[in-house]
Amino acid sequence: MDSHTITHYTIDELMAVCMARTIKDGETVFNGVAVPLPFTAIMLARKTHAPNCIFWGGLLAGVNPHPPFLPSSSGDSVMLEGANPILHLSQIFDLVMRGELDRVFFSGAQIDKYGNLNNSLIGSLDRIQVKLPGGAGGSHVGSYARNFTIWFVRHEARTSRGKKSFTFVERADFITTVGRRTHKGSRKEMGLRGGGPDTVVTNLCVFDFDENTDVLRIRSIHPGFTLEDVLENTEFEPIMLKSIPYTIPPTKEEVWIIRQLDPLETRKKGFSQEALAKKFSIPDEMDTLGKDEDARVDKDKPGC
Repeated sequence: MDSHTITHYTIDELMAVCMARTIKDGETVFNGVAVPLPFTAIMLARKTHAPNCIFWGGLLAGVNPHPPFLPSSSGDSVMLEGANPILHLSQIFDLVMRGELDRVFFSGAQIDKYGNLNNSLIGSLDRIQVKLPGGAGGSHVGSYARNFTIWFVRHEARTSRGKKSFTFVERADFITTVGRRTHKGSRKEMGLRGGGPDTVVTNLCVFDFDENTDVLRIRSIHPGFTLEDVLENTEFEPIMLKSIPYTIPPTKEEVWIIRQLDPLETRKKGFSQEALAKKFSIPDEMDTLGKDEDARVDKDKPGC
């Protein structure tokens, strides 16, 4: 198979491309716990627009690893193949504190309108309904990394016993990782050196943040979905542009690279079968890599 034979992409591949686009060439990027989709995005960026990106990957973090496939566990020794040097997790924390980590990738059981992440509990401290696994260092890293990308593969509301519940909520039940601001104030007022989240990528759309309010703003909607899909599955009302563009589809070359990087398709972990069954056509005019981003996107209608 080569890139010329590819005609369609799936939602996991679009999300990987959108996440890769948040990485700039020369940046230092880290991804730790067992989440293959960010690994896919980082390695895609290194093979396309960000070849000089420095990638610390895995819980024993090796610089710029070259695994033959992406494992389901980030603790797998395959993530150390070709890596040199190798850092322990405590050394990654030191890297963050020195201000030398440009980007990390986070997800959450709840994501609120300011980009605060909850991975600790659903309910309240007095009455915990669901105990979650915790932040695994996300509170520390998210406070001092220069920026982070939020991603979530099931941007959907659920109805149980007639009550609707959301992942994208007005206010998180608990803040594990601080977003742009909390009810106590801005990151600057709380003394956090990192810039916090600047992009949120879901299976429906891409958000950034409104500069005046720090509230999530819809930057683009993925092909095959509508504004109504986003609003119906979001508890709060995000900021909206007057004209919201569709997300730029991946190129054939990008999809081909993703499939070569991840032949076991571990990147698909967490998506619903319904979502993965949908196939989206790749427009012919998007076939060539390396086009200037400003030429591909109307600046008045920013896309992913």
